[in-house]
Formats: sequence, structure tokens, C-alpha cells
Amino acid sequence: MIKLSIMESGNIIEYIDRQKIVCAVIMEAKKQRVRLLNESNREIKISVGRLSHRCRNHLDLSLGRDRLVANLKQTASRRNMLADKVDIKELWEILNTEQEWIDLDTMTEFCFSEKRDCDHEAAVVRAFFKDRLYFKFNTNCFFPNSQEHLEHLFSRIKEAERRKKMIEDGGTWLKQVRDQEHPVFFADRSELIDILKSYYLFEKESKDYTIARSILAFAEIEDTEGIFDIFVKLGIWGTNENIDLYRYEISTVFPDEIEASAIKYAALSENRIGKKGRRDLTHLSLMTIDGQSTLDFDDALSIEETDDCLVVGVHIADVAEFVKKGGRLDQEALIRGSSIYMADQKIPMLPAGFAEGLCSLRAGEIRPAISTMIRLKTTGEIIDFEVIPSLIRVAHQRTYYDVNQVAEQDPTIMKLYDIAKKFRKKRLADGAVQITLPEVNTWLNEKGELAVSWTNREGPGRMLVAELMILANWLMASFLVKRQMPAIFRSQAGPRERLYKEDGGTLFQNWMQRRHLSRFMLGCKPERHCGLGLNVYLTATSPIRKYFDLVTQRQLRAVFEMETPYTREQVRNIIHLLELPMGHVSRIQYRRNRYWLLKYLEGRTGQREEAMVLYRRRNNYVALIPEYMIECELPVSNRLDLKPEDLIQIKIQHVDARKDILSVFMG
Repeated sequence: MIKLSIMESGNIIEYIDRQKIVCAVIMEAKKQRVRLLNESNREIKISVGRLSHRCRNHLDLSLGRDRLVANLKQTASRRNMLADKVDIKELWEILNTEQEWIDLDTMTEFCFSEKRDCDHEAAVVRAFFKDRLYFKFNTNCFFPNSQEHLEHLFSRIKEAERRKKMIEDGGTWLKQVRDQEHPVFFADRSELIDILKSYYLFEKESKDYTIARSILAFAEIEDTEGIFDIFVKLGIWGTNENIDLYRYEISTVFPDEIEASAIKYAALSENRIGKKGRRDLTHLSLMTIDGQSTLDFDDALSIEETDDCLVVGVHIADVAEFVKKGGRLDQEALIRGSSIYMADQKIPMLPAGFAEGLCSLRAGEIRPAISTMIRLKTTGEIIDFEVIPSLIRVAHQRTYYDVNQVAEQDPTIMKLYDIAKKFRKKRLADGAVQITLPEVNTWLNEKGELAVSWTNREGPGRMLVAELMILANWLMASFLVKRQMPAIFRSQAGPRERLYKEDGGTLFQNWMQRRHLSRFMLGCKPERHCGLGLNVYLTATSPIRKYFDLVTQRQLRAVFEMETPYTREQVRNIIHLLELPMGHVSRIQYRRNRYWLLKYLEGRTGQREEAMVLYRRRNNYVALIPEYMIECELPVSNRLDLKPEDLIQIKIQHVDARKDILSVFMG
């Protein structure tokens, strides 16, 4: 540091301003600050610490301002001329083997052989300031960079130049794409596309955030949606691209080795299915009940009537017979966690050769299963049950629609429906919270046209399947608890508030009741599931579609020594591993189905609808549009004093599915 005690008025000094060395003369020195007149004829005050060089040369301040500035310019010019003679690279080649600090006097001797003065010293500082690649330095010392560090610096410079070129070339190209009607995408733009894609998906979280922002700024694109529009224009993405699949890195295809394995296993004959220890139930008349488009049948029902009771069978495809624990397919299924169902796409947990072939309970084909056989009194009371490995053969594949049509004529359906209703009644009496709401489904028909339909979850078909699956899951949970087998149990605390009794309640009450439910929890310890009104619960009835259920099935098989069980610690680890993918699955399904519903509503702009007021916030009301079972917001008006459950008329004003916007106003 330059000491104030040797600073005098009239001394020529230099300081750095905006990456440039400026020559100046001290007009006044006071404490740790100096007042200067610089070569640009400006007076400034700076701290002594900012000075880069002090010269012994002295200017007579009485010369006048113009002559002082002229002298400063002349001094700066001479120093620049001397600095141009300094070969930094040559100096580094001579000095880099000596990894030591070199003082300014010594370095000035290396640079100039002639008689040296303050201008030569200042020239050295200027030369090293201009080229900071080869040496580290402060105003008094210089240290040669090592060969390794120099190579690293060269690499950074080269990368900076490459980035600069990419920003300029990429920005120019994006402008052209934006302005062209039919632009063409070339493979040499793939790196640029990856950068923009990463930024669009992750924004500030993207590793390419800075360069992407620079490219867009050069292209004069302000909104990130401009990236989406360009990608659509280039054919990289479709108009309705599912961005979440990229955001959560969801693969829509399986690795080649897994697909090959599926083809191989699909060729297995019935004779190669392990039958040892399985009870032959192929004499039973089994039926599956699913949606019209279902191909992966993982559960089937049967019912027999004896002299004094009914025997209901809930038969679950034994997926674990084919998907071996720890195998490559099992690892892939664990990564996926669950099948994903959307209006325009289905992404299965298992490849089609397994999900729709070998594991699927297709009519007429013998399949291994885990069957829960339940003996009930005609009053619906459970006498006893058993869980067994089995061999089954489905006789009938029915849809929910088929079952609803014959619910009052078909004796088998009538008995199953009656048992389901009695079990529902028992659960409600034990404190279950039954939320009854219609489900609005969006789907693309064969022509690719978007359609919307209502599903009544309380129709006989869906209701009896739902209740009998809950019944089977409960009994399988009890079965594992009795045998002290670790499992993934589900529990739920009671609701924070009950808005109605049992399965009653208005549409408003059912919709709002969901807001008062406690979150369900997963754990190794069996605890009460208040929402279902059951003392213990787990899921086991969808092993083709859900990894949790596949784990349960393996624990059931382990009871019968068909495989080694998971330990409690392994079960805990699986719960942890599935937390992230299951969160992704939930968000993707919700957001994609909402997207398609909003897409449908884009074509209903200007249409009037009935809405039900749910509650008031500070600046708006939240209402439900029952026709589409979707919430909307209404601005608070001084003219209106709306109450929860009020029915109002609204008009759809603006909808943008891509931006998740639904705007309405009072109709």
C-alpha cells in the first residue's frame, strides 16, 4: 500500500477506473484520501488504496490546469509506448520455472535494459495490467503462473470465446426462425436447442441459465414461452407437448434389453408357470371389471354360494412370479413407481409384454395369482378368510358399463353389489369419510378430437369393484400383521372437521370435505386408517400398475416361502425411494388432466355456466363449476355479497391451457 506520509501535492500517480489505467496529479492529500486532476481534465477524490502506481516525478501545480493536463497526457502516452515494448509471454517463458514473487524494481530491470525511471516502472504495471494471463500481480509484485494454471486459463478464454460466438450466432438464428414461416431445424443446432430446453424447463435451476438468458436477450425474446413457440415451429415439440415428462425425466419407452426380455417372457407357455404350492381355482367362474380401454387386467372377482354362506374371491395377478426382485425390470419399475394415466397417453410401469400379456388376467388364459377367499354370511358379515397362491382362469371380461346395465338383473352382479354396499355401510359406521364426487374425464377419440365425459363413481360397477378391493387390501394387511411380516402400511388420522354424516352430504359439502382430510402416511407400522374406517390397511390389488402393491405381493409370497421377504429396513428404504417418483406421477397426472380440461374450455370462451361459491378470499371468491368440476376465481365486488354454496351464473372469459389460466366473470 502507498503510505500517505510520502504522498505530496504535485506527485504524478496512476489509478484504475473502468478497467483502464488513468494518469493523474495529486492536488491535495488529506488523511487516506487524495484529490486528483486526471488526464481527462476531471477532478476526483479517491482513497489511497485505489492508486496503482506513485511516481517520484513532480508537476508544478502553478503551471495552470491546461498545462497540467497536457503534461499528464504526454506522460500517459510515453508510458503506453514503453508498455508496448514489454513482451509478457517472453518474460513468462524465462521466469516461470522460478515459482517466486518478483518485485517491481526487478521486473522493470528484466523489461528494460536502458536507464530506467518512473515512467518505465509505470509502463511495466500497464503492460501486466493489459495482459493478465501469464502472471498474477499486484502493484508491487509479480508471480508467474504455472504451466497447468496457464492451460486452464487458456481453456477458459477459449470457452468464453465459444460462448460469445454461440450467443451471437444462436441469437441471430432465433431471430430468423421467429421471422420465417417454415424454418428448418439442422442438427448442428442441437447444443443450442439443449441449452434453451434446459432453461425453459428449469429456469433459474438450469445449469445453462446465464447463457440461455444472453441468447434470448440477443434474439430480443423476452418471454420464455417464446422458446416453446419456436420449438413448435421447428417441429421439436408438438402444440400440446407434455413438458412435465421432460421436467421430471419420465421415459416413455423402456430400454432395449427390457423390451427384449418382455418378448422372451411373453412366449412362455402355461406349462412353464410355477404351479407348486398353488391351489387350482381354474374351475371358478372369474370376471374382470374395468374401463373399456383397459388391457392390463390385474384383478378379478368370483363368488360361490354354499349351503350356509357366500365365498367371494378377489384374485390378483401374481406379477412377482415374472418380475423377479432385484432384476433389471424390477429396478426399472422401482424408478417409475407407477403407471401414469393421462387423456392423451399412458406410460406403463411394466412393458406391454408383461403388463398386457404375461401378467394380465386375460380371458381364457391360465395365470398365477394371489387370491383372497372370503367366507361371508348372507347378511354380509365376514366369517373368515384365507390368502393363498393360486392358478386362475378368467371367464368373462366386463366393463363398468356392462355391469351397470345388468346390475338389477344379473344374480352374480347383484350379490357382489350387495356385499359391497354392506361393507361400505360397516366402514361408515366405523368412522370412514366417504367423499362422493363425479369425475370429469377428458379423452381424445379415434379422430384425435378432444371430448369430455362424466364418470359416476357410485355406479354399481365402480362401487362394487372399489369396495371389494378395499376389503381385500384390508384382509391382506391383517394377514401380514398376524404373521409379523413387514409391509408398506397406509394410515390416516381423522379429518380436522366433518361436514356431514356417513355418505350423505351435498356437492358443496363433499367438495369442501376434502380440504379437511388429513394426509395419508406410509410406514412399516400398522396403524388405523380413519379415512377408510379400518384398523389397518395397505394396497396389494394393482401390482401391474403400482410398485407399492408389487412389494406387498412379494411379502405375501414370502409367507408361503415362494421368495425371501424384504426386511423392515428394506421396506423403509423402498418407501423413501418411491417418495420422489410417486410425487412426480401425482403431479403429472393432475396437471396433464387439468391441461386437457382447460384445452377443452378454450373452445367454450363466452359460454355461460352455473357455478357454486365455495369461499371468499381477501380479493376474490373461489367458485366451483360443477359441469367440469373445476375451481375458478371471481373478483370481489362491492355490489355482491356472496355466501358459500350460493349458485351464480358466470361467463368464461379467457382460457389458456399452456399458461394454466381460467378467467371468468359474473354472467
